[in-house]
Amino acid sequence: MKYNLAIVGATGLVGRTFLKVLEEQNFPLKSIKLLASERSAGTFLNFKNEAIAVEKLEQNSFKGIDIALFSAGGSISKEWAKNANSDNCIVIDNSSYWRNFPDVPLVVPEVNPQAVQSHNGIIANPNCSTIQLVLPLKALKDDFGLKRIVVSTYQSISGAGQKGLDQLEAERLGLGAKNPISKHRIANNCVFHSFESGEDSTSEEVKMINETRKILDLPKLAISVTCVRVPVIGGHCESVNLELEKEFTIEEVKESLTRQKNLIIKDNPSSDEYPTLCDAENSDFVFVGRIRKDSSVKNGLNLWIVADNLRKGAATNAVQIAELL
Repeated sequence: MKYNLAIVGATGLVGRTFLKVLEEQNFPLKSIKLLASERSAGTFLNFKNEAIAVEKLEQNSFKGIDIALFSAGGSISKEWAKNANSDNCIVIDNSSYWRNFPDVPLVVPEVNPQAVQSHNGIIANPNCSTIQLVLPLKALKDDFGLKRIVVSTYQSISGAGQKGLDQLEAERLGLGAKNPISKHRIANNCVFHSFESGEDSTSEEVKMINETRKILDLPKLAISVTCVRVPVIGGHCESVNLELEKEFTIEEVKESLTRQKNLIIKDNPSSDEYPTLCDAENSDFVFVGRIRKDSSVKNGLNLWIVADNLRKGAATNAVQIAELL
């Protein structure tokens, strides 16, 4: 069977990566429709050596469409997802808007594929940093149990979209950014994401906590997160400290992680081998290294997790959800 598919936000970083992944995976397409704002309508994007015109998102855009991949921001998802549903189109949404709705599944196919079955027309794609985190956590949860997690992220500026890349490039050239994502300098600096109103946690930190609990079905999981933007173009890294419920050996942990689909262990300290952003670039795998015991706490474990935020952290995960459907 082949499907009529639409991409909302087709001209953005994730939208263009959708096209790349769909082509590489040879997704069974009958047709593809590219949708964006009026400003982008009329431009062309290449797909399978064919120039396809971008159309303006409007009321009848989803007629005859089976699946729509959304990556145009929360306000667009809020306004248009139900519109797509009314035309019997299933939405896979990359924004944060639908993720915490109890009747909307939040899915990482390697972790909770069964959640797809409970959709009511909308499936949420998790935050990029959450996706790469939960792959190893799922394996460790099943084999050893999770007691507490402390995560610190090192997130590339492409996670902020084209505006983030534009600010970084402008500052590297000694220019002022036209639409900065932060009042702080990005180039040669480390900054935080925006803060939740009235809270001391950033929006990204809150997302990771809530989403990790939902995906792993551990609503009371003790988890602390600090998210940092770093001045690199692509890829996210995470330093993760865990307390497990059961005792373990490092060999047992590695054996557990080896069984997790689409996860690669790169961990050889004696040869200075560990995952880097270069390993993850243009890859759909999650890489784990620096696997070592934390002797300061009972059943303590440290991990270093790396992935491409535009692929597995966004576009690839969404396409994998579509493949599940």
